[in-house]
Amino acid sequence: MNQVPRHIAIIMDGNGRWAKKRFLPRVAGHVKGVSALKKIVNHCNTLGVKYLTVFAFGRENWNRPQGEVSFLMRLMIKRLDKELAELHQKNARIRFIGDRSRVSHEFISSITNAENLTQFNTGLNFNICVDYSGQYDIIQAINRIIKEHPAESITEETFANYLLTAGQPNPELVIRSSGESRISNFMLWQLAYSELYFSTVFWPDFTPQELDHAIAWYNNRERRFGKTSEQL
Repeated sequence: MNQVPRHIAIIMDGNGRWAKKRFLPRVAGHVKGVSALKKIVNHCNTLGVKYLTVFAFGRENWNRPQGEVSFLMRLMIKRLDKELAELHQKNARIRFIGDRSRVSHEFISSITNAENLTQFNTGLNFNICVDYSGQYDIIQAINRIIKEHPAESITEETFANYLLTAGQPNPELVIRSSGESRISNFMLWQLAYSELYFSTVFWPDFTPQELDHAIAWYNNRERRFGKTSEQL
């Protein structure tokens, strides 16, 4: 029987290439990708996954064409506002992880509303990474530590408490769609012992069945954490 990872993180990649393959504008891939995400969120909730973290918009993504960036931001706001009531009804808790200083006031208002409404929910913890990178996360933690503990030695445990995912377990399983085999500056500290699953499927075509395949693969991994097989 498969053991469901407590925390799954996903790099949702391939929207643009999915659209290009079909001679559609790149934004059509993003629209389809959001629909795929809804199915995955619902499936994680059904499976009993406690934490789902998705890489929705990286800091480097600001370098994309401005029209595409603006569309993505509007799309995230629109779909969050549309899906919020259902997510709340399903007892999901929503958190946004990233730098909030560069997104619009409208975006801040939408995410603040979602976080406040769902803050006491006890079901799936749904983390959405926007204007996020692993390097940014580490640097912001260092700056806060310097400010609050300038003369103290810092342990790994203390440092983790200043990351944007403080209080949450690190991902056991990380999935990247579209055939790329890199982590692209995602959760660099938190992925130290994660199992990395690279799917060839473009994100808009990533189904709950594909997630099941990833979990089955995860269950065939031997997670030793520095020990030998004989010690497990």
